[in-house]
Amino acid sequence: MSKQPNSNPNSNEKTLLEFDAAFEQCRELFLKKTHDYGTAWRILRPKSLTDQIFIKAKRIRTIEELGSKKINDSIESEFIGIINYCVMALIQVEMQASDKDIVNFNTFLQTMSTADTMSLYDLHAESCKDLMLLKNHDYGEAWRSMRISSFTDLILMKLLRIKQIEDNKGKTMVSEGIPANYQDIVNYAVFALIKL
Repeated sequence: MSKQPNSNPNSNEKTLLEFDAAFEQCRELFLKKTHDYGTAWRILRPKSLTDQIFIKAKRIRTIEELGSKKINDSIESEFIGIINYCVMALIQVEMQASDKDIVNFNTFLQTMSTADTMSLYDLHAESCKDLMLLKNHDYGEAWRSMRISSFTDLILMKLLRIKQIEDNKGKTMVSEGIPANYQDIVNYAVFALIKL
């Protein structure tokens, strides 16, 4: 007797198409903001980016709990912001700006062209997608049965983990580390966008 597969083989292809479409929406906004603002975000330390992501996730949870909002920004736009700030954080963690660069920030802000910035964006987006595909294989697309509010809570939990690691000066005993947590946040936010 042959074993029946646990999931439809076409579901992975569907997930990949949906993932790419959601990320393209994020990328387009990131590119437009890079045109308007340059790479001013490079002055932010990773801890500040973590806090910015936390603010967005906390707003989503507040709206979910209250059932209403007073500012027009949609939940979808907040998830897009979470994704883009996570990519910024992944870039910052990778580049680890020196104290000299922070002090000399006018020079520091000009160190990355739009092309270089988008190349780094694409590199980190691809690494998030690769991780998603590995986990999606093992978990059998369990995310499709999850509530959006669970993604919000998981994002907040991951942010609290990152803050703890940051407070420990990056030292961990068994944790997968800060970049892996940012990647998980990206993937949860993309899943939320797909479901929305």
